Amino acid sequence: MTTGGAERHGAVNALTDVAGLRVGHAQRAGDGWLTGTTVVLAPEGGAVTAVDVRGGGPGTRETDALDPRNLVQSVEAIVLTGGSAYGLDAAGGVMAWLEEQGRGFRVGGPGQVVPVVPAAALFDLGRGGDWSARPDRAMGRAAVEAAAATPEGAPVAQGCVGAGTGAVAGGLKGGVGTASTVLPAGTTVAALAAVNSSGSVADPDTGALWGALPRWADEFGLDGSPLPAAVHDRARQRLAALARRPPLNTTLAVVATDAVLTRAQAQKLAGAAHDGLARAVRPVHLLSDGDTVFALATGRRPLLTPDALATTDPAFGVHLAAGALDAVLAAGADVLTRAVLHAVLSAEGVRGPGGDFPAYRELYEIPRADGG
Repeated sequence: MTTGGAERHGAVNALTDVAGLRVGHAQRAGDGWLTGTTVVLAPEGGAVTAVDVRGGGPGTRETDALDPRNLVQSVEAIVLTGGSAYGLDAAGGVMAWLEEQGRGFRVGGPGQVVPVVPAAALFDLGRGGDWSARPDRAMGRAAVEAAAATPEGAPVAQGCVGAGTGAVAGGLKGGVGTASTVLPAGTTVAALAAVNSSGSVADPDTGALWGALPRWADEFGLDGSPLPAAVHDRARQRLAALARRPPLNTTLAVVATDAVLTRAQAQKLAGAAHDGLARAVRPVHLLSDGDTVFALATGRRPLLTPDALATTDPAFGVHLAAGALDAVLAAGADVLTRAVLHAVLSAEGVRGPGGDFPAYRELYEIPRADGG
């Protein structure tokens, strides 16, 4: 698939275009609930993993284990969850499932493993009406079981699913979105985001999505141009009428590649991907956000082929390798911006006891590509 130029997407334009990765969601809505959990399941044996936390109010688990200076080299799963710090319990259900499969950091004989399950939570407490309705171990287990049951390379559900079920983006309904790209060298880079931001995803003066670009117009049906004045005025009036709430949020993301990366390089990828978040959400990385990006590298494809190295002066090999890594870093930022756009455009509005959260498409009168 191509859009607007030379960019090429993976087969399903999703995180699962990185071979070996699977995504599973579990959620509950209604009867006071509006929350969920998303699990990214790595190939058996794990993937090199890193994290970059830039929000001022993060809720995380096992992120220190991902420091390149520390022992654990790879992890089997990452958990993105609602429920604020309470929702981190979901990681316990994922950990229990992995232990049953014999997957994790080996500390002894057969079956003696400690699954390291990094997790990050976003704030959605009370958005369904019941403050105590939040993800738990059972929901985490349901999400990882859903991931394990999904065929490799399957499409990923987007919108108000998993960790995006109760997400809100600057007063609009947030959700889960995903995107991928295949670089000219054949390396795949992809991202998945649960968008729950204090900052706005749209320009308050024009209604245009911050992250929309002309070269992606075929993919999103939007190019960043100002929306019609009458439409924007109606949207602004409705937003002004909504009850204002404390800006307790957090956007969570996973960016992944099939390239061989060291843990330090993976950490650089997580950091570079934050640039993509900053292009799509303004402002970002606030004290009331816990914005967190994980990076996964499955190591199925070398950054540089032996042939490429063989035709290069050895003195410049390091620069060639740096250039290949730079291409992955730049792509990581772009795919995260596109994942945020998919999340916002896939979301459906929610109105209930926990609040009125209109969807961007609804508010700005933008029809879906399928006519919905």
